[in-house]
Amino acid sequence: MSIEELKFFLSTEQACSYLSDIQSTSVFADPDAKMTTETYSLLINHGFRRSANYVYRPHCTSCTSCKPARIPVKLFKPNRNQKRVWKRNSNITISATPAEFNESHFQLYQKYIAQRHTGGEMDHADRTRYIEFLNSDWCDTVFYELKLDEQLVAVAVTDNLTEGLSALYTFFDPDLAAKSLGTLSILWQIEKAKEMNKPWVYLGYWIEACEKMSYKKNFSPLEIWEDESWHAI
Repeated sequence: MSIEELKFFLSTEQACSYLSDIQSTSVFADPDAKMTTETYSLLINHGFRRSANYVYRPHCTSCTSCKPARIPVKLFKPNRNQKRVWKRNSNITISATPAEFNESHFQLYQKYIAQRHTGGEMDHADRTRYIEFLNSDWCDTVFYELKLDEQLVAVAVTDNLTEGLSALYTFFDPDLAAKSLGTLSILWQIEKAKEMNKPWVYLGYWIEACEKMSYKKNFSPLEIWEDESWHAI
């Protein structure tokens, strides 16, 4: 299905998850339409993002802070800290697993949420809600396991798209914060995109005023979708 054939719908207002005193709305692609990886690849190149089976883009009347962000992998150059993170984690092994429920993944996810994102939308998610959040019925998704001496320490949920990889979600052992496993997972996905000859790694939305998203600007050059086109910042 082409973008021109899709219908789009505006959500009702709700409190923004990232900025206080802001009401947010989103534009959703028709959830009843036949979505494919190819169609989603076109949509993500226009600032959209998926959550479960839903494909959306922020469309707030009073705020334009949410900026779709991506890394042009051929231009990316790691900074000194990122080089140290890569070297420090040379003993981490990374392997692909199917995008399906795995109890060890779920237990790590619960630990991560409890310490890093308590009170959020996915706090206290059960097994069904957890896998529905990360997976979809139509997207080519891979769960990459990061292990240290056979111990699972992180999972990077990645959508394989026609012209890039989308870093959908990463969760890791919060007891190993010093290893910067979130940064490592993005660095690895950049290398994976290069290996697959894909030009972009999509990072979802970046909000300059949101501290939890500040790490995204460390991946330079970063491109954002604004005024219906991509711009380097």
